Amino acid sequence: MHEATTLFARHGYDPTSVSDIVDAVGVGKGVFYWYFDGKEALLREILTDSVRRLRRHQRDAIATETDPLRRIEIGVRASVEWQAAHRDLVGLVRFAAGERRFADTLRRAQDVVVADIVSQVKDAIVAGQVRDEDPHVLAHALLGVTAQLTMLLAEEHSPDPDELADTAVRFCLAGLAA
Repeated sequence: MHEATTLFARHGYDPTSVSDIVDAVGVGKGVFYWYFDGKEALLREILTDSVRRLRRHQRDAIATETDPLRRIEIGVRASVEWQAAHRDLVGLVRFAAGERRFADTLRRAQDVVVADIVSQVKDAIVAGQVRDEDPHVLAHALLGVTAQLTMLLAEEHSPDPDELADTAVRFCLAGLAA
């Protein structure tokens, strides 16, 4: 999947063919079609896998933190950090977001990420650190801010990831304040 991600990022999704992918990997088309129904299925798997890996990175980052608000902050920073290290994937998500054919894949991924955030927001509400509002709405707000800002990482002259994380954290924590 790494080679396909690189090819999609470098040349674009539509211009990249299955032949380009199998040539880069060094396998035949039969092997490709054994695992994937086509190029769309491959991109869906790349998107799904990237969310899994991002969530794992966030989970590991907050694992030892007991303070709910600090977990939210660390989670935002981990998200920016991971996406800065995987800019090709940020570009693919940006592309997929504009394509109706990938809407279900992105919506399912968003639902899982929001559920993760809701858990953290509920803990922070109980601790009195976050205002008592609908945790689902607050989770969408956190995701929206972070996702929109990390889209900047796909640009040629993107901001410094640490500064981007600082901005996301300041904005999010101020918006959540009890």
